[in-house]
Amino acid sequence: MNGLTIVGALLIILAIIGLTLGGVSYKDKDTTEIGPIDVTTTDTEHVRIPKALSIAGLVVGGVLVFAGMRRRSA
Repeated sequence: MNGLTIVGALLIILAIIGLTLGGVSYKDKDTTEIGPIDVTTTDTEHVRIPKALSIAGLVVGGVLVFAGMRRRSA
């Protein structure tokens, strides 16, 4: 496998994850000390991945895999 094929396959995998999950969630935890008391807040953030971006990733990934395989056989 050459570099184009690997990058294309990774792009396809990431695009499929983007299509199935629709985004990524993460938690942000902040702690503040007020004298002897610790105050902790936790926020959950969600980053949406547009479907058009995921579909474009699938197309570009497929082209890269095809180009990598074609380049290898030539």
